[in-house]
Amino acid sequence: MTFSRRFFATAAVAATFAVAGLGTAFAVDATPYSDAAFKAAQTAGQPILIEIHAGWCPTCKAQKPIIDKLAAAPKFKDLKIFRVDFDDQKPVVKGFGAQMQSTLIVFKGATEAGRSVGDTKEASIAALLDKSL
Repeated sequence: MTFSRRFFATAAVAATFAVAGLGTAFAVDATPYSDAAFKAAQTAGQPILIEIHAGWCPTCKAQKPIIDKLAAAPKFKDLKIFRVDFDDQKPVVKGFGAQMQSTLIVFKGATEAGRSVGDTKEASIAALLDKSL
């Protein structure tokens, strides 16, 4: 079997894209929400993101890679992300005053610093996360 120059060029480009994608295509693990862990992070003065999430929500699915990308940035290395399940943790959702899934709430220690609902723009989510620093 002979391979053409075009085949090798195409393979080289595909490999380059695959390797380049590996550097940015990793997920940041959100911690399942618990009152104790949340209070400990607040007491420690950590920047915190509360992510009100539903597995069936297309907006939540669109937010996830943006949050993963931003959380991987060095300036957000200390950001603690807590995921609240919109369907299974209704008392917690209500406690945060969230009316719907895809709600993002940031805390700077014990103080709420900002929130957004249904946002899927990287720039505005980054601006929201900045408020936690």
